[in-house]
Amino acid sequence: MKNFTTVLKIAPAFLLASSMVHAQVQDSTTKEKAIEEVVLIGYGKQKKTDLTGSVTAISAKDFNEGSINSPEQLIQGKTSGIQITTNGGAPGSGSTIRIRGGASLNALNDPLIVIDGVPVDTNGISGAANPLALVNPNDIESFSILKDASASAIYGSRASNGVVIITTKRGSSGKFKAAYTTTTSIYEKMGNIDMLSAEDFRKVVREKATAPYQSLLGNSDTNWQNQIYQTAVGVDNTVALSGGIKGLPYRLSLGYLNQEGIIRTNTIERTTGSLNLNPKFFDKHLDVSFNLKGTYVENRFKDDGAIGSAVVFDPTQSVYEPAFSQYGGYWEWLQTNGDPNTNGTKNPVSMLNQKRDLSYVKRLLGNVQFDYKFHFLPDLRANLNLGYDYSDSNGNTTVLPSAAIAYYNKGTYRSYSQEKKNKLLDFYLNYLKTFESIKSTVDLTAGYSYQDWQRSEPFAPTYRGDGTLDPATGNDFFTQNTIISYFGRLNYTFNNKYLLTASLRRDASSRFSEENRVGYFPSVALAWRIDQENFLKDSKTISTLKLRAGWGETGQQEISNNDYPYLARYILSNSGAQYQLGDNFYNTLRAQGYDKNIKWETTSTKNLGLDFGFLNDKISGTLDVYEKESKDLISFVPVPALSNLTNYLLTNVGNMRNRGIEANVNVKAVEREFFKWEFNVNATHFRSEVTNLNSNQLLINSIGGATGTTIQVHTEGYQPNSFYVYQQVYDNNGKPIEGVYVDRNGDGLVNTDDLYRYKSPAPDVLLGFSSKFNYKNWDLGFTMRASFGNYVYNNVASQYGTEQAVGLNNYLQNIHTSYFDTGFKRTQLLSDYYVENASFVRMDNINLGYNFPKFIKESKLRIFGSVQNAFIITKYSGLDPEVFNGIDNNLYQRPRVYSLGFNFQF
Repeated sequence: MKNFTTVLKIAPAFLLASSMVHAQVQDSTTKEKAIEEVVLIGYGKQKKTDLTGSVTAISAKDFNEGSINSPEQLIQGKTSGIQITTNGGAPGSGSTIRIRGGASLNALNDPLIVIDGVPVDTNGISGAANPLALVNPNDIESFSILKDASASAIYGSRASNGVVIITTKRGSSGKFKAAYTTTTSIYEKMGNIDMLSAEDFRKVVREKATAPYQSLLGNSDTNWQNQIYQTAVGVDNTVALSGGIKGLPYRLSLGYLNQEGIIRTNTIERTTGSLNLNPKFFDKHLDVSFNLKGTYVENRFKDDGAIGSAVVFDPTQSVYEPAFSQYGGYWEWLQTNGDPNTNGTKNPVSMLNQKRDLSYVKRLLGNVQFDYKFHFLPDLRANLNLGYDYSDSNGNTTVLPSAAIAYYNKGTYRSYSQEKKNKLLDFYLNYLKTFESIKSTVDLTAGYSYQDWQRSEPFAPTYRGDGTLDPATGNDFFTQNTIISYFGRLNYTFNNKYLLTASLRRDASSRFSEENRVGYFPSVALAWRIDQENFLKDSKTISTLKLRAGWGETGQQEISNNDYPYLARYILSNSGAQYQLGDNFYNTLRAQGYDKNIKWETTSTKNLGLDFGFLNDKISGTLDVYEKESKDLISFVPVPALSNLTNYLLTNVGNMRNRGIEANVNVKAVEREFFKWEFNVNATHFRSEVTNLNSNQLLINSIGGATGTTIQVHTEGYQPNSFYVYQQVYDNNGKPIEGVYVDRNGDGLVNTDDLYRYKSPAPDVLLGFSSKFNYKNWDLGFTMRASFGNYVYNNVASQYGTEQAVGLNNYLQNIHTSYFDTGFKRTQLLSDYYVENASFVRMDNINLGYNFPKFIKESKLRIFGSVQNAFIITKYSGLDPEVFNGIDNNLYQRPRVYSLGFNFQF
């Protein structure tokens, strides 16, 4: 095994995608066998033609190619209704996923992720930037996305934000097969934030700053952003072995990823293993599926503040200064006594090189599923699924005593660890029977589910160089929560034309009091296969036409890692809130605020859909219109002073509505012997509105530039996360007038009463376009996305685009080039001038491949290359318009990636 792992580390890899699960079914009308696509749904699977809910299936043949670090990036831009925004450019950082815009204000808006039948914990793992990135994308076979409540309500209290079902690859009976794929990738930055050059900065300082500040200018010309960024290299390897041994289908894969970040000192090294076994027993009446995935990851993270420091550090200063040996030889802003200026920006290169932030993460995800078809009643099946998701992580952060950021602490060291356990038991009975005499098919499922989560974190203080601790005291942490559920579903088909689905789930969650612990989540959906009616059955034009309508309720109980929000609690005070008795200081137990009546968020969804296909499905697609209404939204709200022992309380605050329309069109434009062309176009439009709020408004999302300043708000009658700003006044030349805003309420004064709600980060329209060409042994494909009507607050420009940076606290900061457009002397943080239209068109992926026709007998060889993040078209003045929460504040930029690899199969 050691030698095999060494082989994996020699070259990069990417496993060639395989096709989606299909099933051979008997058509009751023609009595002929046909291959029909089967889609995974909650607790089972269904023919695509029989679906009544809004479900999208994406198979491996349609995945994005290239350097894919996290599974969700495989389907970015591939379907309507799902928005996937990469969380910056750090290796393994993953993405934020929103299905139909989410359904909550402050509770979790991420969809439920189910991997091989196990709902996984996505609340975060200490030391891992993204828990989903711990699954090797090369092992994934397909995605099923359940978007409306009629499809997802079977998952009850965790399905308000949709469900993503991920299925990994399996082996099949037959001869031995092996595949080795390797990919090498080059990562480069897209550009720099527009700050003044050293020459322009000197000019502004000499014109605007006082003599003492002018004397602080240096003699260098340093582009600090170039100093922290690098051209990075990544390698990705996968070896997969599959086949069948005496009726035991198996698949074993081993993967190795080693990737540098485009910011220096940032790396990830990931080793993965996956084993799938699928034996059958008792004359094939018992089908066993065993899935085991293991991951070990080593990370080195960059200092989070280094990006901001690189943006604003004085470009006239040098990186190194030999005379500053006590600071590691790095130039720093000092006081007259030679100590670091506590207010001054710290050298970003020092911040990266004199800090080591390491983590080591192990994760084990597995399940065994027993599916038994009864001998005496073959229409009845029993399914038992036992799953386990375990993670063990630890890390340590060391800052050297010579680093200016830790100089007064004489260096710091912190070590932490975390253990998480997620246990699952699902059991259900399924009865599937076709009654030919009444032209009916009944598919009935009833089951029980138990899932338990545990999290433990030992007390992890920071050790200063003098041996003191921060905080001085603390407790080890442990928490647990459990959901116990009963569920049932009926699928009924009459005459192969009229379809009915009804489901009900009962959840009991330990996160709520006994009065509010149980929730019921029903759904019902109808569908009409119009294409099976006599007037269309023999049509050569319309091959598929199905009308769907559904309603359902789902829930939300993911509440900020707070497992007992309804209980009165006491916590140990920190070192800044001790009680003095004589010469001794004692920690106290401090009561915490709580709401004993807190309960589920519930979301009801109405969906009307149309599935269509023309010319034998050469043109096919879906059209859906929906409305979601969320009630009893959970959020942190301010409470009156001296009430409930807290300033903010987690409680139910109001309602929200989300309406939208989405469309997918797939076109097989050309199908010739030597040439094929197919493409997909998808479009999404949705709009959310807070329809009821117990509090007048909720200010959210702080910005840089002033402590406690917020820029967004939730208000009844408006979109969530609307920007809350002053309306800027301009002169005759279109230049903003500093400190002058519109008196919107007409009282003759401009104050906080004149703040107004202006635009939102949510886009009006999302578009996706992907295409694939095949010519003989060549294939070419690309994926493009567009977002229109999304707005971003440019916090880099608002914070640094003023003269203020050259006259404060005895140091100099660089200035954003927007200063030349505004001439602002002081920051105008709440001006709507900085809220910009951030619509964009992004070419996500371009890939080209060649399949060699013959290669060593029956072996196959494929060579491929790709460019990711190839280009972006936008009018946004910042570096990247795709900012999920709408506040652009020195994000780790997404790199452009060039990849080259090959896949060898034998």
